[in-house]
Amino acid sequence: MWIRLSLLIARCIAAAASRSSSPLSSCFFPLPGCYADLRKSSDTFLRRNVYYRDWGGAVTPTNTSLMATWGMMSPSYTGVFAIDPLRDSRWPELIARHPNASVFHTCGWLGTLQATYGYAPVALTTSAPNEHLTNAILFCAVSSWLTGSRFVSLPFSDHCEPLIECAEQFEALCAHAEVLRVREGRKYVELRSANPCLEFGKEFSSTNTYTLHRLDLRPSLSVLHNGFHKDCIQRKISRAERESLTYEAGRSPLLLQQLYGLLQLTRSRQHLPPQPFEWFQNLVGYMGEKVCIRIASKDCQPIAGIMTLEHGKKMVYKYGGSEAKLNNLGAMSMLFWQAIKDAKDASMEELDLGRSDLNNPGLITFKERWSAARTTLTTWRTPAVSTSPSFEHLRTRLAKEVCARLPDSALTLAGRLLYRHIG
Repeated sequence: MWIRLSLLIARCIAAAASRSSSPLSSCFFPLPGCYADLRKSSDTFLRRNVYYRDWGGAVTPTNTSLMATWGMMSPSYTGVFAIDPLRDSRWPELIARHPNASVFHTCGWLGTLQATYGYAPVALTTSAPNEHLTNAILFCAVSSWLTGSRFVSLPFSDHCEPLIECAEQFEALCAHAEVLRVREGRKYVELRSANPCLEFGKEFSSTNTYTLHRLDLRPSLSVLHNGFHKDCIQRKISRAERESLTYEAGRSPLLLQQLYGLLQLTRSRQHLPPQPFEWFQNLVGYMGEKVCIRIASKDCQPIAGIMTLEHGKKMVYKYGGSEAKLNNLGAMSMLFWQAIKDAKDASMEELDLGRSDLNNPGLITFKERWSAARTTLTTWRTPAVSTSPSFEHLRTRLAKEVCARLPDSALTLAGRLLYRHIG
């Protein structure tokens, strides 16, 4: 059985390579803030210039690229408009003031998704083009010959809350997204939310449940430190100091290469392919100073690294990797403690430690030892699906067991070729 599964993965990789329209090495990496330069990309999604569309009326302006992407349809709700968040000047203003906005709503994150994987972002809103933008639900169109096409809010993002003001807006936007899904022939619409106040209708079903941990940074550093687990966190921080580990932070190409090497080690231990290097390179390019890479070294050798993102008063831990045989030196604890101190210096109020799978109790325990508050994060899909969690777990386990039999070089290649299909 394992031979057959391995051959299937090999065939998928070969097929993906043969169908790829452009090599990842030719991806465009603009400087921070140069979102207009997205149009220079060879990707079809990036050449469009459609700005607004009222599904009950005219299109201003338009071209055939987005018309083909989003299609023509009769309106289910004539007051719903589609906007391009990368080109609409109102979008940064909305995410700057809306309490549920996160780093995953920002133009930097969306630009990275588009440049790396070709995912075209679109936001549905009840605000007309000439009005103040007050609400939106953000999606990316994922189109794959391997895994099918769908609308996802949002690929490779821990969460992406609907930016709404009332239940009526949420119902109208979800209903319109469903009509759009049917018109475009896509498999489903997916939302990722930790908001307990949102009421999802019977047309939605919960497909996955995760934990989400957030640390309140408003208390003083001493109060925060005293709240850490004494043996597993406080003593690890002290151990790192005794070991004279060196610390460096920034966004330099060297730090990025060091972090990616540590991520490859970690993903190999987990029997999972890493995201392509271009993804992280684009993150640094598009998000600029909102990205920070922190590396801990022992005797000039990197042994642990993390990447954090920032939006408003919130810092988000997104990626981390380490040299497992040296984890006892406390490098990861030192890096998180340094990130907390940096966040306090910047007057931030929250550290988002990200989501965790329920079947990863070790990661959940690690986050809770920092006294982070735990909430439930749910993935919702419409139309409702009947796939059981046990089936999803079995499918994940089978994939991991196949990947465990692949060499590291094959895992990296699999990540380069397959991630665009699984967003």
